Amino acid sequence: MAMDARDIERLIKAAIPDAHVEIRDLAGDGDHYAATVVAESFRGKSRVQQHQMVYAALKGSMGGALHALALQTTIPEGR
Repeated sequence: MAMDARDIERLIKAAIPDAHVEIRDLAGDGDHYAATVVAESFRGKSRVQQHQMVYAALKGSMGGALHALALQTTIPEGR
């Protein structure tokens, strides 16, 4: 069962309200996505902690409805 990009974005924004999220379907199959997540709430956190926040937002979808997610996280520039 594939996962829609809008659902991924909705889950991330629900858990990280200040996030700017861009999702790209890498294979056109609804299972392989790339996500860029920019959030001020990542400030002071390691890259691993940032990724953990995003994966937690997906509520166990990884490995099930969502097979693969290439994830890039960062804080907003210019602050």
